[in-house]
Amino acid sequence: MFNRQFLTLCGVVGIFAAITAPAKAADDIEAKAQACAACHGANGVPTDPKTMPIIWGQQANYLYKELHDYKSGDRKSPIMAPVVADISLADLRQLANYFAAKPWPAKQAAGAAGSPPNGIAQCQPCHQPNFEGGAPAPRLSGLSYEYLAGTMKSFADGGRTNNGDMPGFMKALSDSDRDAMARYLAEL
Repeated sequence: MFNRQFLTLCGVVGIFAAITAPAKAADDIEAKAQACAACHGANGVPTDPKTMPIIWGQQANYLYKELHDYKSGDRKSPIMAPVVADISLADLRQLANYFAAKPWPAKQAAGAAGSPPNGIAQCQPCHQPNFEGGAPAPRLSGLSYEYLAGTMKSFADGGRTNNGDMPGFMKALSDSDRDAMARYLAEL
């Protein structure tokens, strides 16, 4: 009798564990995501948009690639590398999906973006016609001018190398073309 009661109890515990495991995993990812809010903002707006990107509503594949690259050292950051060092790749994927499911923060009223600058059409096949990103590339529209300009410069001068195409694209543009692109994209 004891063995049957024990096995029944184990079965109930196992079922309870199976039911609560996804909820616990979601809670665990949400807890990990709270650490991201310190810089990237609890409401999707980074504490310093000039140096930090918006991650709410960003493309999941892109977020995962960047988190992976910080973890592997393919993308250098004295801030992000230690943050992701002890997080598993599976959890990094879940974090990317968590933030991708969030809404992109509403933009404060801004001026019109104006005419598209020279050279920006080369960005549309990956970043999509409205620069809202797609599977291969991140959303650019609505990121801050300073963040975009800094990222473009980093690709152009070889400081950022974790993308095979971007350094060549950015090196081929003049400083003024990159600046015009960053201003245009920030206003979208």
